[in-house]
Amino acid sequence: MQRKRIDVLELDVPNLIKLLNKAFADEWLAYYQYWAGARLVKGPLKGAVVAELNEHAQDELVHAEKLATRIIQLGGTPLLEPKEFYEQTNCGITPPTDPRVRTLLEQNIKGEQCAIDIYNQLLKMTKDKDDVTNNLMLELMEDEMEHEHDLQMLLEDLDLMGK
Repeated sequence: MQRKRIDVLELDVPNLIKLLNKAFADEWLAYYQYWAGARLVKGPLKGAVVAELNEHAQDELVHAEKLATRIIQLGGTPLLEPKEFYEQTNCGITPPTDPRVRTLLEQNIKGEQCAIDIYNQLLKMTKDKDDVTNNLMLELMEDEMEHEHDLQMLLEDLDLMGK
């Protein structure tokens, strides 16, 4: 028997679950990228960058939890194997092999911009069709935009130090 909460949706629920799982993979990989970067970063503003990367890492875990909850509500199962994160990701991961502050900030800004694009696509897809998912996508996109801004401000501060 199909759940009533799925019956009211005017979209392809299996496809939505697939797309939410891809975003779920992105969040887990973003968490790891931030976590690793916070431990390896070197250079000016290191303390501020470590604090920001750690905060963003925790936010990404919260995002993954919210996506998993929505996937389950829709009758799906969140990705269970970490190897699936690599197979399903939209945005990928950039390992912090170059631990310099500038490099890490630029890599993470790129990741945030990808996440903003993905959530914007999901926002448009669910508009007037699935208010619960739509509201979640708006919330996550706002967080990612704040992350992008925070990282860009650190990059701006770094640039000002060099002048």
